Amino acid sequence: MNPDEILVGYDGSADASVAVDWALAEAQRSGRPVRLAYVFEWMTVAGWVGPGVAPGVWPDDNARRQVEELVHQAASDATAAWPGVTVHGEVFDGPPALVLEERSAEAGLLVLGSRGHGGFTGLLAGSTAVSVAAHAHCPVVVVREAQAKVTGPVVVGYDGSEQAGTALGFAVERAAQRAAPLRVLRAFEPPDDRWRPSDPDAEARLAADRAEIDQALAGWRETFPEVPVTVEIAPARPAAALVEASREAQLVVVGSRGRGGLRGMLLGSVGQQLIQHAHCPVAVVRER
Repeated sequence: MNPDEILVGYDGSADASVAVDWALAEAQRSGRPVRLAYVFEWMTVAGWVGPGVAPGVWPDDNARRQVEELVHQAASDATAAWPGVTVHGEVFDGPPALVLEERSAEAGLLVLGSRGHGGFTGLLAGSTAVSVAAHAHCPVVVVREAQAKVTGPVVVGYDGSEQAGTALGFAVERAAQRAAPLRVLRAFEPPDDRWRPSDPDAEARLAADRAEIDQALAGWRETFPEVPVTVEIAPARPAAALVEASREAQLVVVGSRGRGGLRGMLLGSVGQQLIQHAHCPVAVVRER
């Protein structure tokens, strides 16, 4: 597998098709190849769910052939619709989350729909998307059906942590590729109800936060001077502020775990809430 390749979890569902479209547009901008990965799990508690086979019926060789045809047809359709983008289709065996996590070690980016054929009604983001975002070895983008936008800023949550610095770099590069503005959002919960931005202590806190962000942005502004950047420091819960910002964004980027994360927690609460509730695609970024 090409280490720059965009790997897409594909199962023929509507959410997966939206994820494929997002990945193809990303590939066209970046020049990366795309691989559609269907993970074929033979034995599950509820039975296999996929094209051509009713839920609860164990699949046979004919079912696997149907899956291979589905994936190869999707790759062929994508190649025809996106000339210049190299697209491959491949079927893997095993538990979907585990296989995608393993394959992510050889990919540059992993793109998922928020919920596939295995999802339940009312579940906003499937267990596969949350698990993979927590354990993948490369950045993960989660796209929900009818969610992707092509306008608006790229929003990145920044809290000064090492993971947030990695997310900031990813966000600046995506904003440059899209000729989109970058919005850097730092949100924090006020210490109490009496907190006011005009108080001396609050002013000092805001000035220190802005200086820290400006320092983190300095190198990126030199590298990508064409990207308009705005910085916002908001007294609000970080997850709520980013979900609200996602209403007008084309992409929200966060580190896998920020300053508030617990040791051993691979995906922080902000990332989890964004995957569940954001109004645009969410990128969860970590160092390899």
